[in-house]
Amino acid sequence: MDKVFLIGNGKSRKDFDLTPLKKYGRVYGCNAIWRDELDKIDVLTAVDNGVIHEIYHNGIANKIPCWFRNWTKVPSPMYESLVQGMLGKQELEELKDYDVVTENDRGTSQEFVMHGANLAGQVKILKNAQKETPRGDREIIKKKINHSSLYVSWIKEPDYSKDIRECWSEYKDHGWACGASAGFVACKEEKPTEVYLIGHDLVSDDDKVNNLFAGTKHYVAKENGPTPHVNWVGQWYDLFAWNQNIKFFKVNKEDNELPTNQPMKEWATWADKGVISYMTQAQLLDKMSKW
Repeated sequence: MDKVFLIGNGKSRKDFDLTPLKKYGRVYGCNAIWRDELDKIDVLTAVDNGVIHEIYHNGIANKIPCWFRNWTKVPSPMYESLVQGMLGKQELEELKDYDVVTENDRGTSQEFVMHGANLAGQVKILKNAQKETPRGDREIIKKKINHSSLYVSWIKEPDYSKDIRECWSEYKDHGWACGASAGFVACKEEKPTEVYLIGHDLVSDDDKVNNLFAGTKHYVAKENGPTPHVNWVGQWYDLFAWNQNIKFFKVNKEDNELPTNQPMKEWATWADKGVISYMTQAQLLDKMSKW
């Protein structure tokens, strides 16, 4: 596929119709985009534990390819030693009751993936919370418990989930965010000549976090300030450096003075070399009409 569309969750894509993109190239989405745009994407990428397991528990990896960080599948007989071996069955069930352990139905699964908290430590926190709340109010206790969780996904067939490390034998995890990670996978898997970044705003136009899913599960509150973008910008910079044979296009909402519509000064080196260019959403649609 010579064209790839990388879809981020910045607010700039809110009213942009992703429907036509599949006609012209492979569409890679990030994180919670599956909640409302699943039919518009071909591939999904996620790197944070909570979002990864939410995706798997909702059967998305049974429908489309999903690339996850540290997604190591373990034979099911290991579950007892890794999880139940830490504590008794009753304690495990109690942790599940307080949403410390999140897992899908085991059924006849032969493998599972596990991420998250030390269960023995969580039991200690739970017991202390119960002592401090004589009436045993469940919601009060839940608020006192450490918010870190243990996530378990039982692998179901058909299974299209993969570890990001599988896309390149020499890959070393640099801890990249989801956007650049999706770009990395797409460049290796699709070997495109052109890559279009849509909704990868990087910065914010106001003093609030710039994410369509802010305030929802696994995301920060809408009232939070903008996420520092220095790491994201650096990750994309490296991706451009490693793929100078590909033409990248950052698709901004409009051509105006808002911060999200400005060229990234940190990318000037690659802009000068023609590796990264900028266009508006309207310009992309016009370009697509001529393909």
